[in-house]
Amino acid sequence: MLNGKVALVTGAGRGIGREIALTLASYGADVIVNYNGSKEKADEVVKEIEKMGQKAVAVQCSVADFQACGEMITSMLEEFGHIDILVNNAGITRDNLVMKMTEEDFDAVMDTNLKGTFNTIKHMYRPFLKQRAGRIINLSSVTGVLGNAGQANYAASKAGVIGLTKSMARELASRNITVNAVAPGFIATDMTAAMTETAKEATLAQIPLKRVGEPKDISEMVAFLASDKASYITGQVISVDGGMAI
Repeated sequence: MLNGKVALVTGAGRGIGREIALTLASYGADVIVNYNGSKEKADEVVKEIEKMGQKAVAVQCSVADFQACGEMITSMLEEFGHIDILVNNAGITRDNLVMKMTEEDFDAVMDTNLKGTFNTIKHMYRPFLKQRAGRIINLSSVTGVLGNAGQANYAASKAGVIGLTKSMARELASRNITVNAVAPGFIATDMTAAMTETAKEATLAQIPLKRVGEPKDISEMVAFLASDKASYITGQVISVDGGMAI
């Protein structure tokens, strides 16, 4: 399904990003495994992809750093020759009520989740235009659709990703470049594992399907949007959330 394609997945060392990288590789793509702090985990992902017979490389870069993103993409274009799929998955949380939230915590989340998405798209814009082809899949969140008390910074950043996705879809459509967003709900990851049992139960009560999602649920949707099967889909926000955002 993705044979001959090269994918750049940000925040791919663990969690949903890791699963996305592995799933894209399982469908035939070579994968650039971006990470910020988890080198060992990123190297493990690379080894798993290589076992599948695909090429992979781990690249350290904070997506919040505009110049570093440019350097990463330039070096990867030189190494792979082309990048066909960009998956903006890297994200952080700094949860608190706004009354207690610091400016630094607000800025950090916005810089990584929203500006980081802009940074990679900005540096891939011209290469995609030259190719007259490309797939951009941005990870938003059910929180960006519904909002959530104690997550004003995270919700704002993920809602911003939706607006950015729709705008980029309009800008790039004439060059055969699609841009879509996936909005995960309550997915079993390290991030959700850190929640209290009370918080988990409260969240489950909001899910019509009454169960937690798995990273594979997200990665399969990303793989579909990255494939030719989704060639007529752009500017969409697809919720994979068990019905939370109905």
